[in-house]
Amino acid sequence: MSIWGVRCLTQRFIRQAYILANRRLLGPVPERSPPAYAPLRPAHSSLYQMGFADVKSVCSAKDVLKSDSAKLSTSQPVLDSCKATSPCEEFKRKRKETTCQPCNEDGTALGGGNGGDEECECRMKDLRLKCLLGALAALLAGGLLAWFMTRDTDDSEAKKAEAEEEERKRRLVAGLATSPPSSEDLPKHVPYLIIGGGTAAFSAFRAIKSNDATAKVLMISNEFRKPYMRPPLSKELWYTPNPNEDPIKDYRFKQWTGSERSLFFEPDEFFIDPEDLDDNANGGIAVAQGFSVKKVDAQKRIVTLNDGYEITYDECLIATGCAPKNLPMLRDAPPSVLEKVMVYRTPDDFDRLRKLAAEKRSITIVGNGFIGSELACSLAHYSRENNGGKVYQVFQENANMSKVLPNYLSRWTTAKMEAQGVCVIPNASIRSAVRDESNLKLELNNGMTLMSDVVVVCVGCTPNTDLAGPSRLEVDRSLGGFVVNAELEARRNLYVAGDASCFFDPLLGRRRVEHHDHSVVSGRLAGENMTGAKKPYQHQSMFWSDLGPEIGYEGIGLVDSSLPTVGVFALPSESATRVDQLSESSDSDVPETSTSSSQSSKSDAGASQDGVTCDPDEAGNYGKGVIFYLKNDKIVGILLWNLFNRIGLARTIINQNKKYDDLNEVAKLFEIHA
Repeated sequence: MSIWGVRCLTQRFIRQAYILANRRLLGPVPERSPPAYAPLRPAHSSLYQMGFADVKSVCSAKDVLKSDSAKLSTSQPVLDSCKATSPCEEFKRKRKETTCQPCNEDGTALGGGNGGDEECECRMKDLRLKCLLGALAALLAGGLLAWFMTRDTDDSEAKKAEAEEEERKRRLVAGLATSPPSSEDLPKHVPYLIIGGGTAAFSAFRAIKSNDATAKVLMISNEFRKPYMRPPLSKELWYTPNPNEDPIKDYRFKQWTGSERSLFFEPDEFFIDPEDLDDNANGGIAVAQGFSVKKVDAQKRIVTLNDGYEITYDECLIATGCAPKNLPMLRDAPPSVLEKVMVYRTPDDFDRLRKLAAEKRSITIVGNGFIGSELACSLAHYSRENNGGKVYQVFQENANMSKVLPNYLSRWTTAKMEAQGVCVIPNASIRSAVRDESNLKLELNNGMTLMSDVVVVCVGCTPNTDLAGPSRLEVDRSLGGFVVNAELEARRNLYVAGDASCFFDPLLGRRRVEHHDHSVVSGRLAGENMTGAKKPYQHQSMFWSDLGPEIGYEGIGLVDSSLPTVGVFALPSESATRVDQLSESSDSDVPETSTSSSQSSKSDAGASQDGVTCDPDEAGNYGKGVIFYLKNDKIVGILLWNLFNRIGLARTIINQNKKYDDLNEVAKLFEIHA
């Protein structure tokens, strides 16, 4: 029943109650003779007899005798059924009967009168009160009914809208839809356009908004999620108990410091729909998800999407990042084998791999770099906590992180990983992969055979520079990435930041860096320059890695194991305090220790001072320390092993660009001798 129907029923009930309470004669009705044998009724019960305006005489001798013998008292006249009554007299009589006199509390009429009329009038008064209460009750019931019906309708509509939004998100995450549904819904012109949806892109937006409060920024991303950070995908997310299984929900994790945060930079409510960007007076950021750019015309300032839709801009940033590599022999394998092979870079990859780990599947990691080593440790921890399957790590090098860590520290790290439950297989590569029912049969070049449910390839990535050819932009032939100047400009009003940029470092020469800190800082500087700052990029970016809760290190500058290194380590002691690299934290206190130094490329055989040894094999535990990377006897890179929140000091030492006679004295600045 609708609200209007409830209202009509209520009005009808009130009208009937009003008529019943006032007993007015509304008018004549079609003539109908009452039966001659009908007894005379009291006035309050004669409602059904009202309206007999013209009563015909229907009488007999017997009726007349009954009428004469049935004499009533003078206070209650008797209607003669054989005598015609005029309508006016009938109306007056009825009105007189319905006129109520005041009554006492005991029900008798005022003035001491008695008789049926007084009792009748008191009953009429009670009836009116009951009718009024009934009308009020009907109004209340009708209002409540209308409220319940309206509330149910609103709840059902809200639930329906929520279900539709959830279905839209699921389709978007699954890559079955774009947001907005069509490129025609995107604005034709934007002041600030960002190509890419990663860390550098969102950092640039923050810088733009800080310098232009009403800036309107459109971000075009080929991913189907809002901007998020990648480092926790191989680290903290695996150590967070009971993470949310639903891919459309927020990915929350606990950092090493115990604080909790989301994988996404901002919630969905922070962003504006692309269709509403032009109409928003305060500006903001809109993300077009699931769209790709095929060409940038830097001269005309026009961006062309894959479907041919064109968008003009005032300032543009390219922050396309990089794509994970795959092994050629696996990339070209049959579909049955490809079903068991994956790369690792996005939340979708995390969801898939975590589901396999929860099903106690055996997993093989290929690669010994940052992602491969971190992921192997995280999977081993997850498998140990949940009685999962075996975790293998296969790589061609001698030990883990061999391109970054000195040889002695790389071997020690491999032993630590094996102690955590990783089955490390160095000096090996996959020669062939064959599908054997539900598993992959991996033949290695060292003669070993592995049976694995899935293979995760972590062998680095390549910058996304597909725009370079159609857009006539320069790409570095050896390092890859778009070539930019000191202000991160590839062309006028066209900037590049993040993993895809190849920039010139005044101290270390031309470089391309694939680290979170570089994406944040280069994106911020590009955003500032898009608003007119014109600052040069002189930042020495840092990186960090975690091999489980026990091993963590930070690096800055040119950290390359092929360079000569000098390492100064503290003897075994309590672990240093972990800090969060995704947010600011205070310096950690370092306990008093003695030191041991090692020099991998320079030869120092004997002990130089008490408690210090130069033979790496004599140091049973590299608990914490600092490693200096040298080029032309100058410090060009520093790695802090289990020492945290000292990266600012390391940056200062590198920027001094000078030679040091005693690196042990430099190591004291990091308080490992405190």
